Amino acid sequence: QVQLVESGGGLVQPGGSLRLSCAASGNIFSINAMAWYRQAPGKQRELVAGLTSGDTTNYADSVKGRFTISRDNAKNTWYLQMNSLKPEDTAVYYCNAYITSGSTYRVTRSDYWGQGTQVTVSS
Repeated sequence: QVQLVESGGGLVQPGGSLRLSCAASGNIFSINAMAWYRQAPGKQRELVAGLTSGDTTNYADSVKGRFTISRDNAKNTWYLQMNSLKPEDTAVYYCNAYITSGSTYRVTRSDYWGQGTQVTVSS
């Protein structure tokens, strides 16, 4: 079974930085696309950054120039580098990916979510 495990959240001061990691495990053939979402209390979950298998990136306007999504294919891991953090960045951050997995004779393609990690930026 494919699982996504997040790490790297925490409490930082405004202007500080954090690096989130998401590691996928299981019988993975490929990660077709990966992303980071966040959800603040009382708000809808929103896409923060996305990365396709072709290395095309997509960022929310609110984080452009401050956040960077990247990946390590060999480790089935992707990252969100967050710089110049603002109080409004405070949220639970979730990693997400569309993953092809299974065996040689049985292939599964599905969307997966991490457990979430809290990022708090003090004001």
